[in-house]
Amino acid sequence: MLAPSPWTPDSWRARPALQQPEYPDPAALERVLGELRVLPPLVTSWEIVQLRELLAEAAAGRRFILQAGDCAERFVDCTSPRITNSLKVLIQMSLVLVVGAQKPVTRIGRFAGQYAKPRSASEEIRDGFSLPSYRGDIINRPEFTAAARAPDPDLLLRGYERAALTLNFIRALVKGGFADLHHPEYFDLDWVRHSSQADEYHRMASTIREGLSFMENVLGVRAGESDRIDFFAAHEALHLDYESAQTRRVPRRPGWFNLTTHFPWAGLRTNQPDGAHIEYLRGIENPIGVKVGAGFTREQVARWLDLLDPQRMPGRLTLIHRFGAQGVGDGLPRLIEAVRAEGGLALWICDPMHGNTQLTAAGVKTRCFEDIASEIEQAFDIHRAYGQRLGGVHLEVTGENVTECIGGARGQSEADLSRAYESEVDPRLNYEQSLELAFLIARKMKNGS
Repeated sequence: MLAPSPWTPDSWRARPALQQPEYPDPAALERVLGELRVLPPLVTSWEIVQLRELLAEAAAGRRFILQAGDCAERFVDCTSPRITNSLKVLIQMSLVLVVGAQKPVTRIGRFAGQYAKPRSASEEIRDGFSLPSYRGDIINRPEFTAAARAPDPDLLLRGYERAALTLNFIRALVKGGFADLHHPEYFDLDWVRHSSQADEYHRMASTIREGLSFMENVLGVRAGESDRIDFFAAHEALHLDYESAQTRRVPRRPGWFNLTTHFPWAGLRTNQPDGAHIEYLRGIENPIGVKVGAGFTREQVARWLDLLDPQRMPGRLTLIHRFGAQGVGDGLPRLIEAVRAEGGLALWICDPMHGNTQLTAAGVKTRCFEDIASEIEQAFDIHRAYGQRLGGVHLEVTGENVTECIGGARGQSEADLSRAYESEVDPRLNYEQSLELAFLIARKMKNGS
């Protein structure tokens, strides 16, 4: 293939850019982008390099990745209780996975930037009236009015500020011992005592605490940084003006870094090899992900690998596969074979959420817990059959008591959805369903998958 053309943070502008908002005032947009270009970065290059190294370990089977968080963050949810609960459920799930995987677990939150969402239709029609679709709080507002649905560039600054506040609070929590593994009771959500999995969770937490104590007594020192956890932020690199505005060179490191997040990814609607999003992602030093679904071709796989990971470096490229419970048995083997044919060394992560979305008879978007669990279990088995390991999972979850997905241990039904359905875009697993899924994954890994 021909060598790629020279790359700059704005070279994507010469390619077809899908899912981008059309701002009514280009001058206002440029004013906002000018501000973003000089504001402090949200993350650092050394954090990005560290994550790239950890993802390489996961690709080699020595680590497991838990990537989880909101479908689409809302500005109104940038509050201390919401952020705390999101971090709690992420830590709690990872504790369960540590025991099951018998290896380190790296936590990557879908937070501090997951404010934009692709939409299948550019317009939404209600009662015969058409308006632009809601595309996330960083672009427009969910209220069905002409003023709310008009793209507003000032929301980019609001998104940057909310992301900074979220990251600052999470860093303070972690630094303050919130995630001390010696004291799992610090992040024990109130609902756990009511869960059918409560006793098993507490046994696992005690096992971790006792194991740390034993190791420290033998070594005579505190076991490394066992009172701290690493966390990283991720979001879909959808809004290219926003992403490129904070893409910079840094002192003493070669290349360009996207400093809005540690781990950006391209979604299924924007992963075209000749498109603007892949053009943007190919030039940054961050580890990057690509969502892959049923419609992929071998040619696309070859192009992704050649453009995004030409040197075949573990930790550089993550393939996030999302086929659905009914399609993973056919799609995933074909994908594995295509990647192997190109000499790819990607990290494999299963997204069991997006391929299992359905509409109820009343037109409510939901997902079935049993379908989600089935796709994960099948993914483990397929990777094992090919002599490799599934390296992680990519989930849409919340620390709140929402009713957006059906199924699970409590048998949540379609009738329950109206009780606490909050998502403006896609349905999320609530905290109890999230923990139940973590137990299922842990058992699967214990059994050798």
